[in-house]
Amino acid sequence: MMHTSRSQNILRRLFLATAVLAVSALVVGGAVAAGGAKQGSAPWMNPNQKVETRVNELLSAMTLDEKLQQLQLFADFQSTDDAVRKGLGSSFGVTDPAQVNHLQHVAVEQTRLHIPLLFAFDTIHGFRTIFPIPLGEASSFDPAVATTDDTIAARESAAVGLKQIYSPMVDVSHEPRWGRIAEGAGEDPYLGSVMAAARVGAAQGSDYSAPDKVATSPKHFVAYGQPEGGREYNTTDMSEQRLHNFYLPPFKAAVEAGADTVMCSFNAISGVPGCGNPETETDILKREWGFDGFIESDWTAVAELRACPPKNPDSGPCGHGVAANGADAARVALNAGTDSEMVSTNFVDFGKQLVDQHLVKMGRIDDAVRRILRVKFRAGLFEHPYADVASAESKLMTPDDVAAARWAAGRSMVLLKNSGGTLPLSTGLNSIAVIGPLADSKADPLGPWSGRGRAQDVVTVLEGIRAAVPAATVTYVQGCDVQCDSTAGFPAATAAGQAADATVLVLGESADMSGEASSRSNIDLPGKQEALAKAIAGTGKPFAAVLMNGRPLTIDGLDATAPAILEAWFPGIQAGNAVADILFGKVNPGGKLPATFPHSVGQIPIYYNYEPTGRPCDTSVKWNSRYIDLPCTPQYEFGFGLSYTSFTVSNLELSSNTMHRHGAITATVDVKNTGARAGDDVVQLYIHDPVASISQPVRRLRGFERVTLNPGQVKTVRFTLDAKDVGFYDNSGRFVVEPGAIDVYAGDSSSAALTDSFTVVP
Repeated sequence: MMHTSRSQNILRRLFLATAVLAVSALVVGGAVAAGGAKQGSAPWMNPNQKVETRVNELLSAMTLDEKLQQLQLFADFQSTDDAVRKGLGSSFGVTDPAQVNHLQHVAVEQTRLHIPLLFAFDTIHGFRTIFPIPLGEASSFDPAVATTDDTIAARESAAVGLKQIYSPMVDVSHEPRWGRIAEGAGEDPYLGSVMAAARVGAAQGSDYSAPDKVATSPKHFVAYGQPEGGREYNTTDMSEQRLHNFYLPPFKAAVEAGADTVMCSFNAISGVPGCGNPETETDILKREWGFDGFIESDWTAVAELRACPPKNPDSGPCGHGVAANGADAARVALNAGTDSEMVSTNFVDFGKQLVDQHLVKMGRIDDAVRRILRVKFRAGLFEHPYADVASAESKLMTPDDVAAARWAAGRSMVLLKNSGGTLPLSTGLNSIAVIGPLADSKADPLGPWSGRGRAQDVVTVLEGIRAAVPAATVTYVQGCDVQCDSTAGFPAATAAGQAADATVLVLGESADMSGEASSRSNIDLPGKQEALAKAIAGTGKPFAAVLMNGRPLTIDGLDATAPAILEAWFPGIQAGNAVADILFGKVNPGGKLPATFPHSVGQIPIYYNYEPTGRPCDTSVKWNSRYIDLPCTPQYEFGFGLSYTSFTVSNLELSSNTMHRHGAITATVDVKNTGARAGDDVVQLYIHDPVASISQPVRRLRGFERVTLNPGQVKTVRFTLDAKDVGFYDNSGRFVVEPGAIDVYAGDSSSAALTDSFTVVP
């Protein structure tokens, strides 16, 4: 007699086979049209059923080969028709909507189960409308800037058929030599968490099946921003408490905001590579945080788990040495929790072998496939797999988008110096010299990761200044290129500066000096750029330096030379207009630094939230933690930024002098505009736990608010502190809230002196 459950399984399989044939007949008959997938009789094609039901029904119909194909993620150059016909799961880098639709038709119409592709792209700070780099946007201390960027970026990405973006990059970094610091929010986990949540919320919305929303993928999980020596792809070694307190919080914030995919990192943490780390991927992300989306590897990161064969070093990606070969790399990555393999093909090549050998459980394969299908269903791809080619272009870089990019760039710039009120410049100047290697650059303001931005869309600083003061004579001399190896152009530059009423000098890095694979051992201004600034200073005429760069720079020489310095970062397509808005006072700068500027590369790492030592830095005493040739403090501290007006922060008051460990208290401060023009200040609240079981950072940012005030106006800013603010993770990865005093500091930079304290009680 046949066992009942076995009989039910056979009947169920017959039903599914019939359903598949029915759907195939519909497809062959042309029932799937460019506007969306026609609902067939297969259960997973029914949008009225719950996502989990549809996922499970589809999963039960799949062969092992089809499951493994869903785990494969190919780059654009690998995404051929044949690869898609085999059941390819995802593709990235294809951004032509016609090509997206072509490949999607192959997936939906020419595969057995008609599973659509998930198309992804590195939309980092804009797709076609390019906003300031994320480090610049973090300088705004305004989550509305990130929200605006990612709302537009998601709509533009989705318009061409993308449904996943490899963003936001939420790596906290104390390492300005590392080029990818440009892509993140700087050195602070709290600021990084706020910006991460804003980006995810904007790009995904409450339902990323909407036609203008996409799934996000925070990266790189985890601690990728702290590579030894600041060298890209290098290893990282740290304590458990530091991992939890500094590097995990922005990822947790992104996941809590709804991020449905995550990218694991190239680097190893304390000897365990990110894409082969069961503690971070499975224990923390999936189990502790309840993440039910999928984890994709970075480019060939699974293959790089292998040891490099000594007799064949050119055998392909390899290096970490935690796996012996490709099969072993697939085993390590799958069992750690990696669900999707980018570019390399070890999951597909060796998955069946690993299951047969009981080295990877079938349940782990099913779990990975289930997670990927879950995202595809949530993205609405089974109902609407195709891009609307006819309307795609009209949804890119609209006039409103361009205006938003200009607004965001203005809010993201930081005034570092303004001696003698050099800025703002008068719009009544008769003549202005615009000088420098980046003054008329079209490509560099886009930054190192510029999506599908186009240089011809960029307004240069020269163009922005000419538009701002059309009656003035504006003379342009480059002086030198970005590398600035020669002083041959200096005489013409100084002559132009001497002849003008004022000079704007635009210095910095080229776009390719920052970003991925662009670590620098020397973060001075390149070449002889500082010498160019000294030459302009020698004219005796007023001048302001504008910096474009993707990282904190060491600019002691420029600080000593230039009367005014504006940090513009890489500002995006509206670079020139936004810079001119600030130079001529149309916009009063209010940005603050999200990362510390050191005096010298020898100070690195230097950051505001460092742990105390028994012998703190004191340059007047020999036997303490200092350099004999550098001050204790940085050139510019975290949270620093000037304005064309002035502010005071006063009257710090706490709602109580005690806080129950499960309770909360409120801190209020007054901020007043004491100057003569309207402007923005960023009120910042820091805490310090002076006595704890694990030594705590001297300051921890726990709140900020950017406020706009008219002259003489006062505003009371309110912050709430609770257990998540005063607690910390110990070296077992356990969150603890210990009784004792907590010091509170308020002001408008990390050197805030206004202070009070309260006591946490059991």
